[in-house]
This record gives sequence, structure tokens and C-alpha cells, in this order.
Amino acid sequence: MTRWRRNESGNIAMSTPGYADDKVAVLARLKKIEGQVRGIHKMIDSDRYCIDVLQQISAATRALQGVALHLLDEHLTHCVVHAVESGGAEKDAKLREASAAIAQLVKS
Repeated sequence: MTRWRRNESGNIAMSTPGYADDKVAVLARLKKIEGQVRGIHKMIDSDRYCIDVLQQISAATRALQGVALHLLDEHLTHCVVHAVESGGAEKDAKLREASAAIAQLVKS
């Protein structure tokens, strides 16, 4: 049986996150993005051309969006599917939570 707990936000969460199987890959992607952001900082510090900086910001933003979409997919296929299978309050809460997360990503 799947174990549920309340996270820091008060939302119902599985004890194992959906991205657990590829956590190393997600962390590697974030490390690469961190390097991109440091590069942008150096560009500003070196007074690089505005358009060059904006292009790098756009690339870093797309990379973060890619990670966000991957995490959302993992959440839907792991956490939400398990909650729907369990039914009850967990199902309703996870569906509402997923809908809110999608809305937030669309706005960004």
C-alpha cells in the first residue's frame, strides 16, 4: 500500500517523489542550468552586449522549463496515478494540486 504524508505546504504527498528514479539526471540538468546562470552573471560583469545576455537568459529559462515539465510528467505518472488508484481524499487533492501546478507553469 502506498504511504501518504503531508508535506511542508500541508499538501498530501507520497513518501517517495515521482522523480526518485531519475534524481541523478534531474540534479545534473540543474547543475548545468546553474552553470548557465553563472555564465550570465559573468556576462553582465563583463559588460557584454545586451542581446547576447538576453539570448543566454532565454536559453536558461527554456532549460528550467524543460526540468519543470519533466517533473510535472513524473508527478502525473507517479503521484497522481497512485492517488487516483487509491481514491478518496488523496485522489481529489492530487488532481486539484496537479491542476494548480499546470496553471502555474502556463503562467510562467
